[in-house]
Amino acid sequence: MDLKAIGSALAQIAEEKGIPEEKIIETIELALAAAYKRDYASRGEQIRASFDPKSGAMKMWKVFLVVDESMLKPEEPEEEDGAEGETAARAHAGAKSADEQAEGEEDTRVRFNPERHMMLPEAKKIQKGIKIAEELVVELEPHEEFGRIAAQTAKQVIVQRLREVEREAIAQEYAAKVGETISGIVQRVEGRTVYIDLGKGVGILFPQEQIPGEFYRLGSRLRALLLEVNMTPRGAQIVLSRANPSFVKELFTMEVPEIAAGTVEIKAIAREEGSRTKIAVASHQPGVDPIGACVGQRGTRVLTVINELNGEKIDVIEWSEDTERFIANALAPAKVTSVELHERATATVKVPEDQMSLAIGREGQNVRLAVKLTNWKIDIEGAAELLGDQGAGDEGEEKTADEASGEGVSGEVSAPQTENTAAEADADTREE
Repeated sequence: MDLKAIGSALAQIAEEKGIPEEKIIETIELALAAAYKRDYASRGEQIRASFDPKSGAMKMWKVFLVVDESMLKPEEPEEEDGAEGETAARAHAGAKSADEQAEGEEDTRVRFNPERHMMLPEAKKIQKGIKIAEELVVELEPHEEFGRIAAQTAKQVIVQRLREVEREAIAQEYAAKVGETISGIVQRVEGRTVYIDLGKGVGILFPQEQIPGEFYRLGSRLRALLLEVNMTPRGAQIVLSRANPSFVKELFTMEVPEIAAGTVEIKAIAREEGSRTKIAVASHQPGVDPIGACVGQRGTRVLTVINELNGEKIDVIEWSEDTERFIANALAPAKVTSVELHERATATVKVPEDQMSLAIGREGQNVRLAVKLTNWKIDIEGAAELLGDQGAGDEGEEKTADEASGEGVSGEVSAPQTENTAAEADADTREE
């Protein structure tokens, strides 16, 4: 084998695949040790190699573990003839197992093997000051000529090790991008699982991480959130998601420069994938309208996100440190008359009669999302519109949700099914 040629070839592979040079050298050393052991050492010996990629020179060592009597298992008694010998052996094994179990500790002692172990007195003759449980390396005569089978063994070691290193490199690269949005091409669809070609790896979009109702066409480009990277025997499993609420957050970060710059911050997000999303935004710079920044001129920014989500409705509302105001904003597009806070994170919200359907939303969706967004349980009561100063006092007539719809409405229970009004359809993608 031409070691210089191997070194230069593997260095080129390292550059193409992005593998660190030290990993390449380690791979060569493992292959050389395997080839040397195949031709010049016994099966039980431990061989270690070093390789200089510049000169192509190599060195070989035999590795011994330094032991003493306390580290060795006692020799098994010689087998006796007949049933008596078997009975004695079983009794000896049973007594030993009982002793080990009584101690409650794992037996770390080893059987002495002259090819792998060396007693402490002998080891000190070679290297003074060495201690038990340390490794003693003895340099061997180097051989640069290997047989066909040894060369084939080295090749197998190199191929296998490079494949492992490449998988590790890919896993580390994508692990650093967890939480970011990446794009790829739909490679294949198996059942309801979608595989996406990301370039260096293949991402998996499981059914539970897909937007309901989406159709994935082979060869089409798709964006998704890199959810997690798991190591498997076959390599890195790159799990993607289009249903995670963070995916919407990342899309807004890409489309709204103010969010990327930190001027506007997404404080909270609640999502029912494929249907509707509410996001609460706040501005950290006076004069910057957080809602206007997210919606964009004539709604161009929010519409870009909506199109990426295949028409999923998005409500952008203003976040507030004032809990009452935040809850009122979270129920948009409905107009809230008043918010009363109670213990155990429960709030009672009053809305005009004609705003009840907007506040509740279709099948209770609007109030459900408001609960997720604010982390408050919300009870909605219908309030009759009061005109002028005469109706503004405590004597004002109130109408509860029980009277208006026949049953109470809470964000944590199934709300009565209602139909959305035309106003909700017009207002659910923008916040004026």
